[in-house]
Amino acid sequence: MAAACGRWRWLLWAAVVAHVVASGAGFVEDLDESFKENRKDDIWLVDFYAPWCGHCKKLEPVWNEVGIEMKNMGSPVKVGKMDATSFSSIASEFGVRGYPTIKLLKGDLAYNYRGPRTKDDIIEFANRVAGPLIRPLPSQHMFEHVQKRHHVLFVYVGGESPLKEKYIEVASELIVYTYFFSASEDVLPEYVTLPELPAVVVFKDGTYFVYDEYEDGDLSSWINRERFQGYLNVDGFTLYELGDTGKLVAIAVIDDKNSSVEHTRLKSIIQEVARDYRDHFHSDLTIPTIVVLNTSNQQYFLPDRHIENTEDMVQFINNILDGTAEAQGGDGLLQRIKRIIYDAKSTVVSVFKSSPLLGCFLFGLPLGVISIMCYGICTADTDGGIDEHEGAKKENGDRDLTDEGSEEEQEEEKNRKYTELSDGEFKQKDIMEKKKD
Repeated sequence: MAAACGRWRWLLWAAVVAHVVASGAGFVEDLDESFKENRKDDIWLVDFYAPWCGHCKKLEPVWNEVGIEMKNMGSPVKVGKMDATSFSSIASEFGVRGYPTIKLLKGDLAYNYRGPRTKDDIIEFANRVAGPLIRPLPSQHMFEHVQKRHHVLFVYVGGESPLKEKYIEVASELIVYTYFFSASEDVLPEYVTLPELPAVVVFKDGTYFVYDEYEDGDLSSWINRERFQGYLNVDGFTLYELGDTGKLVAIAVIDDKNSSVEHTRLKSIIQEVARDYRDHFHSDLTIPTIVVLNTSNQQYFLPDRHIENTEDMVQFINNILDGTAEAQGGDGLLQRIKRIIYDAKSTVVSVFKSSPLLGCFLFGLPLGVISIMCYGICTADTDGGIDEHEGAKKENGDRDLTDEGSEEEQEEEKNRKYTELSDGEFKQKDIMEKKKD
């Protein structure tokens, strides 16, 4: 009886799971070639995938959850997925070069998602990009509410101006990374002092910084640099985004859950350098590890001695800036070849792990065809060499036969000469006998 109950519970659980999965899939539309013509009527969040891709298979349940959540919250964004291998022309039109690729399509614009592949991060991206480029902050209460929710906050202050036009232009480009707001001066906290209006201000790390065109250069580059906190936990996606800033990144490799003296000491050193030496190094040192990355050329630096205190850390960074620290890695030809080999190896391993039979077909069939072609070419060359050799021998033999004649002809010629010689000897003998007579 207990076994029967257990079996029924298992079947019921399986049915519930199947229903949830099917329901999630129901909120995600499978897109085909008609999508190209119909998409401009709505805002779409699309996953371009390949059936054999292991990362795509991991994303599938998350994507179904995204579809359910977006539907339940009444979002105007529709969620879909497209097999980029079956509809390669459409995927190419949207610039899909890898799998999975997540894009939000809004009118004629296509925005790439480059963040963590989690439900909350993807939904936050979709809501940010689908909404207005510039969100107004009409009151101090609203400003405080938004500031609590965002670690980095960009605000345009002032009326219509060329700076605002530039701000809107930059927002259309960088909305995939961060929010953009606007407010009047009386909405800002009392501690904020602006040298002039209009102005662009970023609030982060417990303080604020005002954009200065003469010192900070292009507004787009400044916002791209300032969109990160001075100190934050980085993952692979964040580190990839930091590569667009072209600045040094000091990373403290520590365990946040480990409260030992060494972990705490190293973390406090990095935080202090990031907070107090920002202006000294003319850039934010985004810190989590004592590995310094030069994101402009993919070089990295390791300290040649133990970092004991803040002065050691500052000295280490100064050594990098003046060129005395030894650089490793980089974007040279050899390093690029190594990365290509690593990427190719990772792709092959991923395909074989996710689908061994498909991997054998994808890689075994081309290798077999190439092997047969190589064998045919090599065999053809060998046979041709033998034929040429035999042809040369035959030609030489014919030439010898032509020059010297056949054996029968040579024998007849020899007999003829012998006969002529014999007749001449007999004639000469008769003449001698006649002379004697």
